[in-house]
Order: sequence, then structure tokens, then C-alpha cells
Amino acid sequence: MKSEIRVLEHTSKVLKNNPLGDPFRRSVLVYLPESYKKNNGKRFPVVYLISGFTGYGALNMNLSPFSENIQQRIDRLIASGKINEMIVVMPDCFTKYGGSQYVNSTATGKYEDYIVKEIVPFIDNNFRTLPQSASRCIAGKSSGGYGAMWLAMRNPGVFGLMATHSGDSAFEYCYMPDFANFIIDIQKYGSGHKAVQNFIKSELNIKQPKGNEFHNILNIIGMSSCYSPNPKRREYNFDLPFDIYTAEIIPEIWNKWLKHDPVRMVTKYKVNLKKLKLIYIDCGIKDEFRLYSGARIFAGKLNKIGIKSIHKEFNAGHFNIQYRYDESFPVISKYFAYK
Repeated sequence: MKSEIRVLEHTSKVLKNNPLGDPFRRSVLVYLPESYKKNNGKRFPVVYLISGFTGYGALNMNLSPFSENIQQRIDRLIASGKINEMIVVMPDCFTKYGGSQYVNSTATGKYEDYIVKEIVPFIDNNFRTLPQSASRCIAGKSSGGYGAMWLAMRNPGVFGLMATHSGDSAFEYCYMPDFANFIIDIQKYGSGHKAVQNFIKSELNIKQPKGNEFHNILNIIGMSSCYSPNPKRREYNFDLPFDIYTAEIIPEIWNKWLKHDPVRMVTKYKVNLKKLKLIYIDCGIKDEFRLYSGARIFAGKLNKIGIKSIHKEFNAGHFNIQYRYDESFPVISKYFAYK
């Protein structure tokens, strides 16, 4: 008997008629450990592993000659005795703009509701889970790490454990430095707000190659659509937090972004954070988006108000750090409730 990856199709009610016309019927990948097939009534804790920007659940199964996919990694960790058997769920929250940040947005769709109100009950109804917050962890890296912080802080009755790897936080360090690059990069597509509109029309497709400026432009568009949506805007359905010609910050819009910043949410969600059984935080000290700063600030603020967390750093950057699951999954396994 071996572990199994099941691919289920889920039809979402909350994503139907979403603003971008993205699919509302999506695949959900589910890792089932070897003993699940025995069908002896045993129930299992669940890790909801959510993807980074431009990612989605199925990418966790990519094969590489020099690294493991998620099934191979979890199999090894279980076989070595480092973790107990668990279910791992990998949903798809991709959008036309690259990602959802797992928030409810009038520009992209209700992706927090999709995870919390649809996917979690869907999994509990179809698998032998332990349907309680103490046996559910939300985990991810990069924007998935951001989503883990966001969803756990706001929904401790659903997710009792949280693990964030290099999650977006301290927005003035991880996003703001790229604003000045954006105003130059976008000029390739025209002038002013029309240029952003042209980029959306011409580049959000499978046409290759993409220019060197593609990711920075897409990242700013993706984050703006999540943090400062504006369905009334004529050219597109979000607001940029800066002047498109000078990059001067527009305070009223930038403040909308900051309300989504995990390091600024700690006080607001203090009561919820105290309910979590586990808060695991890590980040590489060479992270290209300077997310080590946000991780330190987040952990420090938790400590100041008496909330325990596990904060680790490692000597690497932002990309290709799936191996850090070797650190977080054993901790998650230790803190899970098994009955």
C-alpha cells in the first residue's frame, strides 16, 4: 500500500460570477497517507497547503530530478518517523491577475470565503478528517505564507495551527521598493492608466516570451487587486497605491494596503492569535523581497503581547525553499490534536 493523491473537482458557489471571469469549478488535490486505505474508521488531521503568487495546488506535484514533490516529501517524513500520518489539501486559488492573497476582493473574488466556507467543509464531508480547529493547520510560503497568517488570524475557529514560510509582511519593505520600478516598466505599454489596461489586455495570456518587467508589473497589479480593489474605476478594477507617473504614495489607498499587513494586524487580532495552538514563522536572511524583516517584526510583536511563536531563519533567499517543509511539518505534527 502506498500514499495516494486524489484530484477532486469542486464547483464553487462563492466564485461563480467572480469579477475576472475565472473558473468557478476547480481541482483540489488531496494527499492521503498509506493507512487511509485501510478504512478502519481512523481519522486524520489536515494541513491546508496554499500556494504562492502565480501558483496553485497542482504545482506541488511537479517532478524534478534534484528535488521532491510534496507526495515524495510527506512520504519520506512519515517513513522516517519525523511526522505522523496526515492529510494534505492543496486548493487552487489562482486568478487572472496571478493570485488572490486568500482575501475577499471585489476585484478578484471571495477567496477567503472559498477556503473557509467551501473547501474546508468539502474536505470534511468527503474524507475521514478530524473536523476541529486543533487538527487543522493552514500553511504556505510567499503569498501562501501571507494567506496562512491572514486566514489563521481571522478564522481561529477553523484553523488552530498556522505555518508561514517567507510570508508577505511589513509592506513598506516587501512591496514599496518596487513601486518606482513599476512606473518605468509600465511605460512599455503606453501612457498613464491606459498602459496598465494595455498590459492586462496584451500580456495576461500564454504568449511567450515575457519581458523582464513582467513579474514586477504583475505583482503590483495582483496585490492592488487584493488590497485596494475599486470596481468603479474606468480603466481596470483596482487602485494603485501610488501616482502612476511619479510613484508618490497616495496615502488613502496605501492605508488600505496596510490594513492587510500582518505586522499591523497583530493588535487587532490579539484575541484570535491567542487561540492558535501553533504559530510557526520562518524566512531566509537573503530573501529578495526583504521578508525577513516582516517575519522578525511579526514574531516580535507576538512576543510583546505574550503570544508564543516559533521563529526561525535560514541562510537562503525567497525561491525554491520547499525543503523548509522538512522543518515545519514535524512541528505541525507535534502540535496537532489526534482525537
